[in-house]
Amino acid sequence: MRRAVKVLSHATWSPRAEAHRERARTWTAPHLARRDAGVKHPVEDFLFEYYDQSPARLERWHPGLGVGLEDAPEYAALGAYTTTDGVTTADPARLERRLPGLRWTRELLSRTAERPPRLGCFGLHEWAMLYRTDAPRHPQVPLRLGASGTAAVVDSHRLACTHVDAYRFFTEAARPLNETTLTRDDQLQLEQPGCLHVSMDLYRIAYRLAPFVESTIVLDTFELAHAVRQIDMRASPYDLSDHGLEPIRVEEPGGKAEYVRHQRALTERAAPLRARLLRSVDDLLRLAA
Repeated sequence: MRRAVKVLSHATWSPRAEAHRERARTWTAPHLARRDAGVKHPVEDFLFEYYDQSPARLERWHPGLGVGLEDAPEYAALGAYTTTDGVTTADPARLERRLPGLRWTRELLSRTAERPPRLGCFGLHEWAMLYRTDAPRHPQVPLRLGASGTAAVVDSHRLACTHVDAYRFFTEAARPLNETTLTRDDQLQLEQPGCLHVSMDLYRIAYRLAPFVESTIVLDTFELAHAVRQIDMRASPYDLSDHGLEPIRVEEPGGKAEYVRHQRALTERAAPLRARLLRSVDDLLRLAA
């Protein structure tokens, strides 16, 4: 079936691509400069190292399915695009191959959106990743309370993590302390919107929809993920004062209240982005049908 295509001239689409690139470089340029200098940043580098999206891909604008670009050899050279009569578009045949993943993603987004947020974990997943281990994830960064103090905080709290990909980084000693043993099969049943990592993972969902969605959603979710990462690490056991980050002392009542305030605000910020992604996935499913 032929699909209607909105064609953009080079004079129209090129400024959009450049504006996207410049916005992305707010984040990519410092990361690349650190990488070239051999300098590690335990907070800022995470989004480029944990997620399988390179800086170059973050900088690349996509118009989305159903939009064609005139005079676009740089897009024509990409495997996910096809060119007909001088107009380059995202290849709809590749979308059809993604149907199983799109259906699963729709289930994840819709089920998560329907659940009430749980706000009682206090970010202790980061503490559980350091519980009684001699191999911390960021060995160059000191711990605020030391190894024994970190373990004591975990021992005195209930671990209530609901996120599979956070749980899998728990130490072997910490996993039995979580109220639920989490596996990949549990993801659709357990993910809930109050989890900061669930909000952060909207970024992964967005960039994996490329090139079939317009790239603004990718940068919007990246910037949310960056804000989440800041809170995530401020609430962690690490002493990040050398990086200009004040701790959220979740081991104390005041810190717990502060964490929940941030958690609630980020949950509210994530909700419209989740809804946009869900609409995008629904649109793609209809186009692929």
